Amino acid sequence: MGNPIAPISSVPALAPIAAPGQSSQPGAFQSALQGAIENIESANTNATDSVQKFLTGQNEELHSAILAVQQASIAFDLGVQVRNKVVDAYQEIMRMQM
Repeated sequence: MGNPIAPISSVPALAPIAAPGQSSQPGAFQSALQGAIENIESANTNATDSVQKFLTGQNEELHSAILAVQQASIAFDLGVQVRNKVVDAYQEIMRMQM
């Protein structure tokens, strides 16, 4: 008989983003953006490691590898959508007349 199915680890919660106007620290937007990019990179690294462990026969379940890959894919898609919204907002601001 095969190995029993291991429980799925919980997905780490993202840090809440402050509402506009709440942060008076310079570089707060840069910090939030950098943190989001690091989370995407971390999910991608985790997925790569999980798939590599599964393919080499180390103690990694198929469902865990698939979940890690899906999580990385969703995180990347979210990052792309946020980037698109930021670029759209920037372009809208640049079209404003002073």
